[in-house]
Amino acid sequence: MDFALNSDQTMIRDTAAAFLADASSSAAVRAAMAGASGFDAKVWQTLAQELAWCATAIPEEYEGLGLACFETVLLAEQCGRFLLCAPYFATACLSVPVLLETGNAAACGRYLPQIAGGTLTATTALSATGLDWQPGKVAAAAIRQDDHYLLSGAYRQVIDAATAGLLLLPARLPGGETALFAVSATAAGLSATTHDTFDRTRRTGAVKLDQVRVDAGDMLACGEALDKSMQRACAGAAIALAAEQVGGAQACLDMTLAYIAERKQFGRSIASFQAIKHRCAEMMVRIEAARSAVHGAARQAATRPGDADLTLEAACAKALASDAYFYCAQESIQLHGGVGFTWEYDPHLHFKRAQAGGHWLGSSDELRERVAANLLGAI
Repeated sequence: MDFALNSDQTMIRDTAAAFLADASSSAAVRAAMAGASGFDAKVWQTLAQELAWCATAIPEEYEGLGLACFETVLLAEQCGRFLLCAPYFATACLSVPVLLETGNAAACGRYLPQIAGGTLTATTALSATGLDWQPGKVAAAAIRQDDHYLLSGAYRQVIDAATAGLLLLPARLPGGETALFAVSATAAGLSATTHDTFDRTRRTGAVKLDQVRVDAGDMLACGEALDKSMQRACAGAAIALAAEQVGGAQACLDMTLAYIAERKQFGRSIASFQAIKHRCAEMMVRIEAARSAVHGAARQAATRPGDADLTLEAACAKALASDAYFYCAQESIQLHGGVGFTWEYDPHLHFKRAQAGGHWLGSSDELRERVAANLLGAI
């Protein structure tokens, strides 16, 4: 498979990097982390409306750009590299695939043009605990009354729960099937709170529903069709998250190389020490392996492979990227001589995001179990 970028893809990557170098600098990230919403509204407006990042993978019929998963991955990698604090992942990388995969034409026609235009943010709850799609662990209930449903229940972990304008929430029907509903953040009976987590670069929160009324037309899918759609959507989101992690790992290496070139010991730069060179080389090898896996998975996803193939590609990419990010973040802290964990330096921010992101959409151990089950089942 040819992983070389064409001229358009190179332009997308380089334009994103140039924009985020200023809009998501270290100072800007720290300011966003301290803010009430967790992101800069002006930066988000530029990103979503002027640069149309959220429109990348949305089909042209819904006023999007109609590009493939690979272009989203290029943007996500730069978001991870610069630790972008914004609802981009929850909206464009998770909720957009969910809307498209469920195939509800009315919902797509209603919400996707708003997302493409940058006027609507969205998020998706995956289960009661929230880290991965687990229909068996959905605790919320939906009861049909005439032309609407009443939803009650709670979701403990939802990305950007307190700032999203649209929430895609699963709930269990009286017959036992799981259904997915599109719910406005302003709906009566819905409340969302933000958790005080160690990774402040990506906010998560809890959502509670108390007899929330939802029109019957806002039920996107249910039963086996929903499960299949969510598995495909989460596989696509996992590839995007893996791309973020590759970008973060690359940032850790770049920061480390810059630091060891300046730090002197015994009268010379520590970058000249062979032991330091070996550790940086190991970081680079892990990053390139993960990037190849992510780019390969993204190109494969663009061809609309079967469910098993897509799940396998996503699991491999996410497992490699999660491990590479964690490794590079901890190595960056060590090679900074310990100051990497002080507030003034950025490696600790990447370490925290690597820890948090490593559990979303499957931990490395869980993903390797999926890969093993897939491969062994094929024998």
